[in-house]
Amino acid sequence: MRNTRVLLASLGGLTLAALMVGCAPSSPSEKPSAPVSQEADDDEKTAASEGGDVAWAKPVTTPGDKITTITGDGFEVAVYQVGTATAQKTGQFVTPEGNPVIAIGDEIVFVNYVVTNTSGADIPLSFNLVGVDARYADWPYLQGMDSIVDSALFEKMQVNSSAFALGATEAPFVWPAGSSFSYGQNFLYEKGGAITFSATLTPADENGDLVHDKRQEVKVDATIS
Repeated sequence: MRNTRVLLASLGGLTLAALMVGCAPSSPSEKPSAPVSQEADDDEKTAASEGGDVAWAKPVTTPGDKITTITGDGFEVAVYQVGTATAQKTGQFVTPEGNPVIAIGDEIVFVNYVVTNTSGADIPLSFNLVGVDARYADWPYLQGMDSIVDSALFEKMQVNSSAFALGATEAPFVWPAGSSFSYGQNFLYEKGGAITFSATLTPADENGDLVHDKRQEVKVDATIS
């Protein structure tokens, strides 16, 4: 038995106190709990112009070099390594010691996901769309990797921080057969780092609610160059 530590959220430059929670059973494969995410800053809320392959999505962008493709049942995700940049802000998470996981001046890498409906039929989606999670093999936390919220850097890298266009407010979002949308993320740059990309698709019903029985998750291993 051991104590499980809950890491901290960095909120507007303020650090919350660490919490210690009860005794949790230990496990040889158990990883430490990840930090709690903060809310996105205001400039990330600025919507991009409408258009692109799908009526409710921003225009598709394809910067960078393709490093892998995630192939699911009726969909695929082309993963591009776009480039690196210097973090101008801290990340969204901090360690129990109060240190940001991503500090100002750290090198981060941007990746871009181009998601295509290969099913031959329209797919209704919820606000979750097709989620992609990227994790280095040596990432020490249960939850996903940290990132910075910086709309200027996303624009510079030609990567959509969100797939949604202005006015996309009501699910289900009909994803036409053969069409694509794109979005991306950033995280700490680890040259030569082994990484796993996991894509999850859970379609929606006519009310925009998730149809969990049809959920699928596909993983693929790759390397950040």
